[in-house]
Amino acid sequence: MELTDKLIILADAAKYDVSCASSGAPKRSSKGREGLGSTDGMGICHSFTPDGRCVSLLKILLTNFCLYDCQYCVNRRSSNVPRARFTPEEVVRLTLDFYRRNMISGLFLSSGIIRSSDHTMEQLIQVARLLREEHHFRGYIHLKTIPDADPQLIAQAGLYADRLSVNIELPTETELLRLAPEKNGQSIKKAMGTIRLGVEEAETERKSPRFAPAGQSTQMIVGADATNDRVILDTAQRLYGAYRLKRVYYSAFSPIPDSPRSVPLTPPPLLREHRLYQADFLMRGYGFNAAELPTESGNLPLDIDPKLAWALSNRDIFPLDLNRAEPSLIARVPGIGVLTAKRLATLRQQRRIRYADLIRLRCSLEKAKPFIIVQDYRPALALADSQHLRYQLSEQPAQLALW
Repeated sequence: MELTDKLIILADAAKYDVSCASSGAPKRSSKGREGLGSTDGMGICHSFTPDGRCVSLLKILLTNFCLYDCQYCVNRRSSNVPRARFTPEEVVRLTLDFYRRNMISGLFLSSGIIRSSDHTMEQLIQVARLLREEHHFRGYIHLKTIPDADPQLIAQAGLYADRLSVNIELPTETELLRLAPEKNGQSIKKAMGTIRLGVEEAETERKSPRFAPAGQSTQMIVGADATNDRVILDTAQRLYGAYRLKRVYYSAFSPIPDSPRSVPLTPPPLLREHRLYQADFLMRGYGFNAAELPTESGNLPLDIDPKLAWALSNRDIFPLDLNRAEPSLIARVPGIGVLTAKRLATLRQQRRIRYADLIRLRCSLEKAKPFIIVQDYRPALALADSQHLRYQLSEQPAQLALW
């Protein structure tokens, strides 16, 4: 098979793994190919380096042959899809060719399981080793870790990769056992623990070699089973605490060719994935606990964002006087972010905050107005009813259709 033909197959097969920063893309369907280089299709993804730079990565699989038969995966062994396999040298060649054309800044490499977990992990490491040691490649490398691989191999991968990821796939071990019986939740967590120890040792021991400086991430598939958002967010919160993950990524399940009856034949609304990302951001950046985020029958509301849902469920806190409240609480006001809350706290040391200041700081006043008090503004009493506010502030059907 020609290298270009392999690239088409293995770039397309890689788009289902969203454990890098291009997640939430509007299209991941296996019907039709958007073309190599499309950031919402196959071939290219974006990630962030430890210093905050956004970089474009060549996103491919080493192979889509796989010993496992995970029911939600397009590359499962029983799936009727075209198969291909790169050699490590071919991946290196492609990476360097794209890099020299200034099309990418690095590589995101995953793989199906071939021969054994250890053999597959050795092949992934060989790609990174060739890039780093023989070609002196200093671009960004993200390697997918094979959970059942020997911990020494995972430790070796961390010496070459900027980021490692281990996909937990499903939020509960019960569902993982049902849909992917050949995988083991404990081995996944053991691999995450190995990576955490490697990162911490590199951070604390001055003489320790560089180890995955961009940390680790994981992916959870949404809608392949009946697990609700409450369980998904609880799982994410535990993972952040136990393994110091940089990110949990959420991938709306996409029905695949010849899907088995064990998984849904229709995808969940992509807006559900978006709400989970918003909720996750509140947990990482705003200090929210998963239990604080309101759900309806276990799922996040689709018509309003999680921050607004929290505010509507805590009306006793509002309206909030921005001239007196703690900055951490101001940041919880819909339409006001963490940075703006800090700027308001600085401003009120000089003078009283006025409505014009909120306009100047570009607050989303349509959302914020019912929840705030400033020197020259207080919300009308008619807006006190939560149901009325929800109706007024919910996203319009035209907006919902975009998701």
